[in-house]
Amino acid sequence: MMVGTRTVNPEHRMLIDGQLIDADSGRTFDNINPATEEVLGQVADASSAEMHRAIAAARRAFDETGWSTDRALRRRCLEQLQDALESAREELREQVILETGCPRLLTNGPQLDDPLSEAIRHPLKLMEEFPWEVDLPDALTRGTVNHRRIRKEPVGVVGAIAPWNFPFEIALHKLGQILATGNTVVLKPAPDTPWNATAIGRLVAEQTDFPAGVINVVPSAQHLVGEELTLSPLVDAVSFTGSTAVGKRIMEKGAATVKRVFLELGGKSATVVLDDADFPKALMAGLGVCVHAGQGCAIQSRMLLPRSRYAEGVAILKAAMAAVPYGDPQRPDVIMGPVVSRKQRDRVLGYIEKGVQEGATLAVGGGRPSHLPKGWYVEPTLFVDVDNSMTIAREEIFGPVLVVIPFDDDDDAVRLANDSSYGLGGGVFSGSLERSFAVARRIRAGSVGLNGGICYGADLPFGGYKHSGVGRQNGSIGFEQYLETKSLAWPAT
Repeated sequence: MMVGTRTVNPEHRMLIDGQLIDADSGRTFDNINPATEEVLGQVADASSAEMHRAIAAARRAFDETGWSTDRALRRRCLEQLQDALESAREELREQVILETGCPRLLTNGPQLDDPLSEAIRHPLKLMEEFPWEVDLPDALTRGTVNHRRIRKEPVGVVGAIAPWNFPFEIALHKLGQILATGNTVVLKPAPDTPWNATAIGRLVAEQTDFPAGVINVVPSAQHLVGEELTLSPLVDAVSFTGSTAVGKRIMEKGAATVKRVFLELGGKSATVVLDDADFPKALMAGLGVCVHAGQGCAIQSRMLLPRSRYAEGVAILKAAMAAVPYGDPQRPDVIMGPVVSRKQRDRVLGYIEKGVQEGATLAVGGGRPSHLPKGWYVEPTLFVDVDNSMTIAREEIFGPVLVVIPFDDDDDAVRLANDSSYGLGGGVFSGSLERSFAVARRIRAGSVGLNGGICYGADLPFGGYKHSGVGRQNGSIGFEQYLETKSLAWPAT
C-alpha cells in the first residue's frame, strides 16, 4: 500500500506462540479508514479457540522458560524491540494515521513519538533501579531470631486489552511494564485499530529473541474473544483501558478467578478557570476537546467559568471553537480529524441532540460538516448555559463537544468539578499558583494540571478515582502493579 510516496506494509496475521498465523477458519475482518470510509485491508479474525491457544502459550512461557527470572534476557529482548520499533517508525506513523484518523500532528507526540521515546526505555531503567529484594532488620519472634526479606516476583500471565483512541501509545506502555517485570502477555487490540498491534507482533517475531509465547497478539472483531482473558484461570491479571461499562464487566467476570485487574476507564474531566485567570490564555484549554476529535479519556470536556466573567469567557470560546482547523488528518495543520467509526459518530450526534432537548444552548457546531461528505466527522461543538445535571455534563461523549458551566466561587467550582461519577483528570487556571494548588488539592481526580501543566510521561502514574478506574499505568507505581510480593524468613545462626 502506498501513502503518498511511502510504502505501508500492514500485518494482517496474529502472533501466537512465536508464529505469525492466519485464523484457522481463514476468517478476516476489515480495517476501515475513518477519514474516507474506505477499507484499508483485512486482519485475521481470531476465535475463542485461538485466544485460548495464545493464553496457553503465555502460560507455558511463564512457567517453563527462564523469562520470569532472567533479567538479562528481558533487557536484551526489550532493547531489540526498541530498535525494531525505531526502524519502523515512519511506517508505524502512516498506519496510525490511517486506522485511527488521528491528525499527523499528534503522531509527533502521544500517538507515536512520545511512547517510542519512553514506553520501553523507562521500564528498562526501572529494571536496574527497582528494589527486587529488600532485607528487613532481624526480628525476635516466639523465641527465634529471624532474618527477613521482601522479594518482588512477576504476577504471571497478563491479558492486555487496548483501546482504539490511542492504540499504539497505550499498548506499548502496557507491554513495556508487563514485560520488564517478567510477565508474559496476550495483547488484544481494539477491532477498530488492529494494525498497530499486529505490527508489533511481526517485529517481535522477526527481529527479536523473545521466547515463543512471551508475547502474543490476538486481533478479533468479536469483543467476547477478548473476554476469554478475563474468564481464563490461566490468566493472572488483566490490564484494560477503555470504557467504564466494560471495566465493570471485567471486574465482575474476573471475580470468579480472583483475578488482579488494572482498569483505566472513562472520564468527564473539568477545567476550572478562576476569576483571576488570564482568560484569553486559559480558555484555549477548551480546545482540548477538538484534539483527536475529543477521543481521549482525560480530555477536559467540562469547562467551569465564574459567573462574574461568564459572558466574556463564552465570547472567547465561541471565536476559538469556530476557528479550529479540522479535516483530513494527513494535513499538517489540523488538530482534529474524524471520530473512529460510524457508530461513534452517531453516538456523538445523539448526545448533541440530547443536549439541545435538555435546554442547553448550542453556541457552535453541532452537526456533520457539509464540506466533508466522506468520513466520520463531527463539527467542533460548544454548549453554553449548561447545568451540571444535564446528560451532556455527566456522561462521557468521547467527541469534540465542550460544555460550559457557571460557578459562584471557589467552593462552588470544587463542588461542581467533583459532582461526577468520574475522577480521571482536571485542570485549574488562576493568576495565583498558590490558589491553583489550593483548588487542585480538593479535586477528586488522578491528574490535575495547573495553569496549563500537562500530566504526561512514562515516569508519571496515570489513572483515576471513582468510576475512572483501579490502579495506575506508568511510573514506579504502575511497574509494581505487575509484581507480587513474597515475604521470606529464616532463623539467624
